[in-house]
Amino acid sequence: MESSVVNSDSKTQQARQRKRSLWFHDALLISVMIILAGCGLIYEYLLSHYAGRVLGSVESAIYAMIGTMIVAMGIGAFMARWFKDAFTAFAWLEALIALIGMSCILIISAMIALSYSLPQLLSATFNLPSNVVLDGYLPQQLEKIAKFMPYVFGLILGIFIGMEIPLIARVRQQVYGRFLENNAGTIYGADYIGAGIGAAIWVLIMLSLPIMEAAAWTALFNIVAGLAFLWRYQDKIRWAKLLFVCHLLLVALFAIILTLGTGWLAQLSSVLYKDKVIYSQSTKYQHVVVTERYLKNHAEPVTDLFINGHLQFSSVDEQLYHDLLVYPAMMASNRHDKVLIIGGGDGLALRNVLRWPVEAVTLVDLDAELLALFGANTVDYAAPETIKQRMLRLNEASLRDPRLTLFATDAFIQVEKLLDEGVKFDTIIIDLPDPNHPDLNKLYSDYFYNQVRQLLAADGALAIQSTSPYHAQKAFLSIGKTVKEAGFLHVEQYQRNIPSFGQWGWTIATTRGKSASKRISDMDHLPVPSNWLNKQFLLASFVFPGNFYDKMDEIEINRLGSGVLYDYNRAAWQTESELYKN
Repeated sequence: MESSVVNSDSKTQQARQRKRSLWFHDALLISVMIILAGCGLIYEYLLSHYAGRVLGSVESAIYAMIGTMIVAMGIGAFMARWFKDAFTAFAWLEALIALIGMSCILIISAMIALSYSLPQLLSATFNLPSNVVLDGYLPQQLEKIAKFMPYVFGLILGIFIGMEIPLIARVRQQVYGRFLENNAGTIYGADYIGAGIGAAIWVLIMLSLPIMEAAAWTALFNIVAGLAFLWRYQDKIRWAKLLFVCHLLLVALFAIILTLGTGWLAQLSSVLYKDKVIYSQSTKYQHVVVTERYLKNHAEPVTDLFINGHLQFSSVDEQLYHDLLVYPAMMASNRHDKVLIIGGGDGLALRNVLRWPVEAVTLVDLDAELLALFGANTVDYAAPETIKQRMLRLNEASLRDPRLTLFATDAFIQVEKLLDEGVKFDTIIIDLPDPNHPDLNKLYSDYFYNQVRQLLAADGALAIQSTSPYHAQKAFLSIGKTVKEAGFLHVEQYQRNIPSFGQWGWTIATTRGKSASKRISDMDHLPVPSNWLNKQFLLASFVFPGNFYDKMDEIEINRLGSGVLYDYNRAAWQTESELYKN
């Protein structure tokens, strides 16, 4: 009888121990799956983010990359059945994902840099004259291949990530030693939760990090998950010792990339610009590059600013651009007490506005770090003091002017707040980048322009940066037509050649009385002198070729949520991308 009781207690204890062991297995496997799902999503975002910079069309590249990786994950799920030993396959898989994940962006950047520098290397090798540039079939094809590489790595990573769920499901079933009815639900549940955590980490942390640091930290979590799996199931994994060594090497590679990767990427990226890169950094919203070059007749070096590969201004001719943006609107406004600037985070349009007798200026720009680079006291932004001082000289410290009220926020939201406050502005200037992203497209919509119209004083004027009437005619015309739809009485457009950009255009509108060009025509002279402009020069800018507006009836209005202008802009620039233009 006593023996029976002892055996019963022993079986009960064994059952409890097995239950605790299975609970530990489950906790480990589910935790590993959560970590890997988060890492997989961040890799997807990292490659999408970088592909947008490399390929120029940010939104298209992001959607294409996400689609590529989703399809690849499906392929990977099918391919997982090829591996008979789930434990060994999963352990090697995590090592490979970590290796590719933290190094692929560096490899892509190196290939792109090679494709751009190859013509010069060949010219130097064959001692060709300095004015001869080899731009034949080989360099062009290499450049195309290099720019396609983000999708290649996305495909590879997607296949490997897609293998994780089937393999870990098999591992879990083998641990239990039986068929698990809810196995798939448990693993997929962990995967979805991990993906959600990964998305939160991307938004809250990774976006503010340099892209190589973000890749390295993501890979470290991959390595840690792989080591935990390897430690627990080393008796079931072939070549476990070799895998331990590989993971240690991956940790060393992580340390190297974390320390040096950002510098290497900056050096490789500098090859893509014609001039010397003196500053390269990512803010929460965009990648900022500053270059310089020296000209014989200029005491100061020429400074160019690029955002996400697109030229924003060149110090050699930005005065012309900003005078054309600011002066017509200020001249067409009856008063200049209160001015609103939307965008213009570099402070250059603001600098020109402050030359007029203004009492108060409100500036709204999304990127607090960019504003800080140009002298605003928005955030503590780590940039070399020499760069900050150069920007302050360019904008004449306009972002520190006591007449300025600065909002580092989304203009779409801030305009509604200003409307609620009932404020009116004598002049409104919109200096936003081209609508190459849906978040920018909404700031070119009929709804937004209607909101802006309600902020404008009855005798005031609105001026808008409106892309190139030559390269993007449909987008240019759509902006003018959309402003008209928003309720402005007089809507006109004007253009001038800006050497750094080519032919460029603006839209100007008034709500009552005379048109802007008529108001300018009635003036005897410019109230505030300009080194670039005079009355005749401005009035001539309103003249377009006779057939320029012939197809206006075919142009669509950019209504909120329609994406019409985004599509026009993308179609116009996809063959004439300004990526790394200089």
